[in-house]
Amino acid sequence: MTTSAKGRSLELYFIDGRPDGMLTAELFNWTGHILMTPRTQIGEALKRKEASYVGVYLLIGERDITPLLYIGEAEDVSERIRNHDTKKDWWHTAVLITSAANLLNKAHAKYLEARLIEEATAVGKITLENGNHPARPGLSESALSNMETFLENIFLVLPALRIDSFLKNTRPSLPTDIERKTTTKIPVFELRTPKHGLNATAKLEEGEFIVLAGSSARLAWEGRGGEHTYNHLHEELVRIGILQEAGTHRVFSENYAFTSPSAAAAVINGRPANGTTAWKVQGQDKTYKQWEAEQLSK
Repeated sequence: MTTSAKGRSLELYFIDGRPDGMLTAELFNWTGHILMTPRTQIGEALKRKEASYVGVYLLIGERDITPLLYIGEAEDVSERIRNHDTKKDWWHTAVLITSAANLLNKAHAKYLEARLIEEATAVGKITLENGNHPARPGLSESALSNMETFLENIFLVLPALRIDSFLKNTRPSLPTDIERKTTTKIPVFELRTPKHGLNATAKLEEGEFIVLAGSSARLAWEGRGGEHTYNHLHEELVRIGILQEAGTHRVFSENYAFTSPSAAAAVINGRPANGTTAWKVQGQDKTYKQWEAEQLSK
């Protein structure tokens, strides 16, 4: 994410008027077209003309409570899913990614498939059902540039559809105030839990609450209710190596962006927590909530 990023307009169309039914997603000034459907409506989805175009597709589901993702490509996406992937019994959602004017060709689709598999593997949030990792096909310089731009738009739209398998939450070293070229000083926040020997620090950067590398967290989730959302997040960070074991606790191996101070506090403490009061401005007895109120009053 960069400060030079410009706003984009995304149009979602709920085909049958239901938020949990089929929908299409399109970005202004992008030829790409995304059709997302629950498995219960796959027959209707595959009858749509864009489903028969060249493209790539995602099958999303789970097996034995383990989230699974399959990434495929086809010259006729509907035919591939109808004749092959309906035999897979674990998926519940399909995402078809094509071009509104059917401008993609077989090589484009193979390139997109290879890159999507690469990115999902690198992020590591979900288990891939794919048996192999195909190599990128050779493309001309211009086609390569076009497909990378096409991918950037896919990665922009999918999180808006609550598909975060390609969304990387780790962050590089944060810029200093001088590098930001601003006089606004963003404080460092800290969370201390002496009972468990925990000490974590975090910063706000471009609207993200980023816990800094070296911060400590509980070894395992200790809160009641094993199905809590942040319990799953704690387990995911352990699985992908962000939270690494260090004696009686864990340590963040990289900077990691959370959706809120409470999400960060819960993962660190291993139980649900009110992050707005748990986090304090470093070196002060001022909570995040109080600091936030000061900013809003200015």
